[in-house]
Amino acid sequence: MKKRNIIILILLSILIIGTGVIVLYSYQPGSQFKDVTIMNSELPDSDTEQAEETKEEETQEDPASETEQTPLSEVVVNVVESTLDFFSMRETQVTAIGDSLTQGVGAATEQGGYVGILDRAINQEKELVAFDNFGVRGNRSDQLLARLEKPEVVDSINQADIVLITIGANDIMQVVKENFTNLQMEDFNKARVSYEDRLRQIFTKIHDISPKADIYLLGFYDPFSQYFREIKELGVIVEEWNGTSEKVTKDLDYATFIPTIDLFAGASENLFAEDNFHPNDSGYKRMAQRVLDYLTNEEG
Repeated sequence: MKKRNIIILILLSILIIGTGVIVLYSYQPGSQFKDVTIMNSELPDSDTEQAEETKEEETQEDPASETEQTPLSEVVVNVVESTLDFFSMRETQVTAIGDSLTQGVGAATEQGGYVGILDRAINQEKELVAFDNFGVRGNRSDQLLARLEKPEVVDSINQADIVLITIGANDIMQVVKENFTNLQMEDFNKARVSYEDRLRQIFTKIHDISPKADIYLLGFYDPFSQYFREIKELGVIVEEWNGTSEKVTKDLDYATFIPTIDLFAGASENLFAEDNFHPNDSGYKRMAQRVLDYLTNEEG
């Protein structure tokens, strides 16, 4: 049991599922975890606001980003005529909020990950949908709940018809940090209960700000199945936290859970960035297509 706990500790220390950058330098499938170097570069809580400001400054000060971006034809999703008709019949505001998946960490250029792909795909010919992106790398559910008090976030949600959320992976990382010397599965179970409570508060807060908005919560994907198929605990944790997220949305008539785990499982092409955990442009494209399918199929 102790050996299994140590393995869980090591692997969960590199758990990203759409959060910060953790690099696994020397692992090869079949190894015994003996040459693994872990580097956690998640931003501490106090750096969250600074990260938002830095992200905005970099976006404004990077004149080369436009020429270096991936060609539009390679990243746009399949936007059929009926989809464009769907959005052209109404003024639509989308507010995206959450962690690094919303921010777009792992994409080849600073284009907002799956949110940016949706923006460019839908608005390719003319602007049909307005997008606001409030993704902040490293955010946990308690930090997201606090950010729902910020005037710029409230103003955006107040105008939103659709709210997209990615959150929860950093809550799992917090469990690892707080119980590093004696990590148990029970620690994740307890944290999941608190996560569920905060998630319900997040949905309630957003609904209070904008009763008309439909809220979509994107689930976790599993970046470990390609390497650690024999470690069942990893899959169990991802599955249970996804189950909790879906359960919360099912209790609310204005909320929907969007699964993503199947988009990455067993894919023949590489869908991960250089950190091997965040999606690359191809991974974000799959996420964008899944979100678009849910928006157009369920809101008609």
